[in-house]
Amino acid sequence: MEKKIAVTAGTFDLLHPGHFNTLNFAKKHADELVVIIARDETVKKIKGRSPVIPEEQRKIMIEALKPVDRAVLGSLTNKLEPILEIRPDVIVLGPDQTTYQINELKAQLAEHSLYPEILKVEDYVKCPFHSSYDILKEIVRRWCCKELKV
Repeated sequence: MEKKIAVTAGTFDLLHPGHFNTLNFAKKHADELVVIIARDETVKKIKGRSPVIPEEQRKIMIEALKPVDRAVLGSLTNKLEPILEIRPDVIVLGPDQTTYQINELKAQLAEHSLYPEILKVEDYVKCPFHSSYDILKEIVRRWCCKELKV
């Protein structure tokens, strides 16, 4: 019996519970989870800022997490390239994923004779710092209030 492969993707810059929730959800839908890590240049284009953690370090950290079987860096030229190489059975989109719309993604993949199940994580983890941006704002706030010392 062939392994069922799931793929999810993201920046995964400053890790928080929402990241783990998405990875856990994805792993529950497959035997193997492959995570595509956004390249530094891609993050700059999408978020308008460089990631805090460089892509190779983000890849190492994600690969070390229990639900993840393998992490790969995304493509600099074609966002579908890693998906076409992996040919997953399932693609999991995070709750705040805006890069892909499900129907648009299905149509693009169908052009390559690829028909994975596409799932979106519906549960948004409620926590004080649920994005890298929130974590950065809190670090700056603490630095400015002299709560952090070097």
